Amino acid sequence: MSLHPAKIILGIDPGTIVMGYGVLQVNGQTLSLLHMDVLKLNPKKDQHSRLELIHRTVSEIIQRYQPHTFAIEAPFFGKNVQSMLKLGRAQGVAIAAAIQAGLEVCEYSPKKVKQSITGNGNADKVQVWQMLQRIVPGTETPAYLDASDALAVAVCHYYHIRSPLKVPTGRSSSSWEDFVRLNAARIRK
Repeated sequence: MSLHPAKIILGIDPGTIVMGYGVLQVNGQTLSLLHMDVLKLNPKKDQHSRLELIHRTVSEIIQRYQPHTFAIEAPFFGKNVQSMLKLGRAQGVAIAAAIQAGLEVCEYSPKKVKQSITGNGNADKVQVWQMLQRIVPGTETPAYLDASDALAVAVCHYYHIRSPLKVPTGRSSSSWEDFVRLNAARIRK
């Protein structure tokens, strides 16, 4: 029996037409893909029906794979406010499903995800996918790169939780004030 039981991370790339998801199993330092796919939503359906389907699908994925943590890509700031609002709603219902299941929720910016996987925060979807094939061996090329983007979110979260720089409180420092507060013993007067 392993001293460190396998952990499962659910990664989500939110979308209002195509939502990607990737389920990653972590056993020590070995990463294995359990499942990666997309939920394709009918753009002709009303937005509320699509949001309900996102919530139901994320809930079903959580029920089936029993992840320990939930990682989601944060919406990026674009010029089209309506698109951002719709994407934020899609992200919100996915997060609500995770919270309802009692999961810890972690958010990562698209730039952070790309940086974690490729070392370049401006990498394109193909570059991210090519690197993921090296990180998680044996994964087949998905029909939609939204699925591999979701897997990238899960791998980014894995890198974050195993980082020696991780803040002990379970959240990252967002400011110098947080850093100073968390490291008061290191301050020289």
